[in-house]
Amino acid sequence: MPVFLASNASLRAADAVAALLVLPDGRYVMQLRDALPHIFYPDHWGCFGGAVEEGETPLQAMQRELDEELELETDYSAAREFTRFDFDLSALGQSKVFRIFYEVPITREALERSVLREGAAVRAFSGSEILQQPRVTPYDAFALWLHVSRSRLAQPQQ
Repeated sequence: MPVFLASNASLRAADAVAALLVLPDGRYVMQLRDALPHIFYPDHWGCFGGAVEEGETPLQAMQRELDEELELETDYSAAREFTRFDFDLSALGQSKVFRIFYEVPITREALERSVLREGAAVRAFSGSEILQQPRVTPYDAFALWLHVSRSRLAQPQQ
């Protein structure tokens, strides 16, 4: 049985950010989350990111998370907000929270210089490869699908 289904750990949602790390060849750099029962979707592939701390902007939180988790050195001026998901968890006794996804172009050299500090593995996938993996965090999978499908989803301006 997957770790997250067997766990009785208490989970609290928070405002969060995630990075769609995109290499020049279009592949996405993903993190295999640790197999810890107290985190959302342990042992699943997901985007790098995490909670927004008090006093931070979402963009600052994304930069901090990428530094903490991957020691990623890149030009964040090219980072762009891609999409935002809002979750209303009030029926669970929690608050409304958001998850903002940033598109962050990175070079192969920046990835090679990075150091994985959190998670079990890091790997680059094509869009179709990651979306066919058996364990991908659902909200990250949806954001990835939107990103991969963006040209088909874009409506012409009227």
